[in-house]
Amino acid sequence: MDKAKPTGTPDGTVPDATGDSHGTAAEPGGSATAPDASTSPGTDTRTPPRPVGLTKADPAAEPVEVAAPTVPGQAEEAAVPPATEPPATVPAPRAGGAPDAVVPAQQQAPAERPRPLHAPDPYSTPPYGEPGPWAPAPPVQRPVPTPAHGTYLPPGTPAHGTPVPTVPEAGPAQGGEWGRYDPWAAPGALVAESGGGPGERRRERRAGRGRLVGAALVLALVAGAVGGYVGMRLERHGGLGTVELEQTSGQAGERAPDSVAGIAARTLPGVVTLHVSGGDGGALGTGFVLDGRGHILTNQHVVESASDGGSIRVTFNGGETARARLVGGDPGYDLAVVKVSGVSGLTPLPLGDSDDVRVGDPVVAIGAPFDLANTVTSGIISAKERPITAGGEKGDGTDISYVDALQTDAPINPGNSGGPLVDERARVIGINSAIHAASGPARQDDSAGSVGLGFAIPVNQAKRVAEELINHGRATHPVIGVTLDMGYEGEGAKVGGEAAGGGPAVTPGGPADRTDIAAGDVITEVDGVPVASGEELIIKIRSHRPGDRLALTVERDGESRRVTLELGSSDPS
Repeated sequence: MDKAKPTGTPDGTVPDATGDSHGTAAEPGGSATAPDASTSPGTDTRTPPRPVGLTKADPAAEPVEVAAPTVPGQAEEAAVPPATEPPATVPAPRAGGAPDAVVPAQQQAPAERPRPLHAPDPYSTPPYGEPGPWAPAPPVQRPVPTPAHGTYLPPGTPAHGTPVPTVPEAGPAQGGEWGRYDPWAAPGALVAESGGGPGERRRERRAGRGRLVGAALVLALVAGAVGGYVGMRLERHGGLGTVELEQTSGQAGERAPDSVAGIAARTLPGVVTLHVSGGDGGALGTGFVLDGRGHILTNQHVVESASDGGSIRVTFNGGETARARLVGGDPGYDLAVVKVSGVSGLTPLPLGDSDDVRVGDPVVAIGAPFDLANTVTSGIISAKERPITAGGEKGDGTDISYVDALQTDAPINPGNSGGPLVDERARVIGINSAIHAASGPARQDDSAGSVGLGFAIPVNQAKRVAEELINHGRATHPVIGVTLDMGYEGEGAKVGGEAAGGGPAVTPGGPADRTDIAAGDVITEVDGVPVASGEELIIKIRSHRPGDRLALTVERDGESRRVTLELGSSDPS
């Protein structure tokens, strides 16, 4: 049986001058193996053929037998071009177990080189082991299945061992020129990518997963930061860009006449601010125009200092100013009239009827609280016929005012004194005069501010007093002709023992005397309305005009009787 060592094995390999290894290894006998001449022609006694091109990667492994396929009646031979062999030493043949002797190659008889059993390698396949830098990577050759020995092949069938041309695989080579060389791959299988074994690929997959997780974390952090910034901008500024506030277009047109705006629009032109200076100091208040001749109504305590030679300056709604003179005033009613001259285009305010006012009616107060001119506040009528007294700083009672007032919750403050209290038709129904303080009702100049309890003089009373002040310079007071005991603590108003100066308590020939009212009697009702004190009796009487008739309930020695009288008149001068 013929055997041949594969070329390029470490056993006695003789490389040629070009670097290719085409020589054959010498057997220990000292000569290369040649074909056995005793083998009869046509008889194949070699081992079954092995796939072409398969080599072992381990140089220390056993030599691989490569047999050339034969076809009956046909012998294939291939010539190998001779190669120049450099001098080398080969082991001498062993003789009787003697030690090997090294004999120079030049002294050995040249042996006939056996012809290879396969066709020349057109790709100059390198020897076993790592490929040398001198040879390019050959294409992958797949094992070709061959029929069993002795099988008849039709004409034209390629001979056994004929190389099958392969198409180089597309794609860039990895791992150098030999990156895709896999001689052991199964036929038709994809060439595995170079770059390491399964462990390396697992590490690469883990690294890829780690990079993916890291990228996801970075993306989450960036998204969170961007979301937080956007949320902050939306929460603080309502958006990401420049803030532009929406604004509705103005609606031109008149307000409803009975609205606060409509009432104020019609009332403000007739309201004025008063600045008074005099011997007792200055004062600030409000007034309103009564007629086109320049008469203005206000409170007596606002212009009181002007009676001693002081001055009064009037400021109108449009900002115009004018000097005014005091026409007349009455401390008992806390009303006064001043007049401006040489002013045209005045807007008198219409007067309403305070007797028609009902509790709960809406009202608007206009004035100059704390010198803030043309201030408008609104509220309702909280009560009617609320008896209040204010003043009394002089101590003799001549400056005390008695008012059967309208109570309102419209804010009234110092500076509102003398201003108008108007109804929903912009008609004056009262003159703002006092507010409730911790110590009781007080004039607005003596209080710190409104607590929701304001009082106004009914316009019906103010109208009569203003007419008298304009026409006569003074006002009359209705009286019943008695002197009251202001220290009486019981229920009702008690007639005193004597008048001031030692005179009788009941004026002879007066209204009370004509109805048989005597000293010591107690008046408990006026027109069926109970009175609790002497102040309340005075307030009820002054809410009427002189000549009005009143029904009084009088108690004497525990017995009550009802009398009717006609109010008289008293000149405060």
